Amino acid sequence: MDIPSINDIDFNESGEWPLIGKIVAAILICAVIWGAGYYFLIKDKRSQLARLEQTETELRMSFEVKQSKAVNLEAYKEQMKEMEVSFASMLQQLPRKSEVADLLVDISRTGLVNGLEFELFKPEEERPIDFYIELPITMRVTGSYHQFAEFVSGIAALPRIVTLHNFKMGPLTTSGNMTMDVTAKTYRYFDEQGK
Repeated sequence: MDIPSINDIDFNESGEWPLIGKIVAAILICAVIWGAGYYFLIKDKRSQLARLEQTETELRMSFEVKQSKAVNLEAYKEQMKEMEVSFASMLQQLPRKSEVADLLVDISRTGLVNGLEFELFKPEEERPIDFYIELPITMRVTGSYHQFAEFVSGIAALPRIVTLHNFKMGPLTTSGNMTMDVTAKTYRYFDEQGK
């Protein structure tokens, strides 16, 4: 069998080509059609498919998060009710503006009951923070270590929220007493009038 050269091939007489030439020509035509189809039809669709698959993954994750929330919705509602009750209870522990003076008296009385001497008791300016107002009180008291401990314990037992900050204790004097500088902070909720 004699294989003709490429220059001898007559495309008008393709029906008379040998079988191997017909097979090669059919394979080449199929490859060109497949390549053109891929390039013009499929190539752009593949990138679009990748984007859509990524979007599907994101939407599936979002759905799972929302589904888990929906499944636990009743538990969340119960937890929210408990938090509202707890928040209302804590708000009751914050003094109202009219009760701040009584709270200051309670703090100083707690120190005096425990045998402390006040060298300084100075309420500072109120500072608004978020939904509450902070009222710092700078104090310097003199007494023994155990009296300080009783004072701190007494402050913690007050019915209103009072926190102690910036402790600084001085050295023992010849009388066996020490000084303590401390800032007590009490908090109050903004009234309906915003004050």
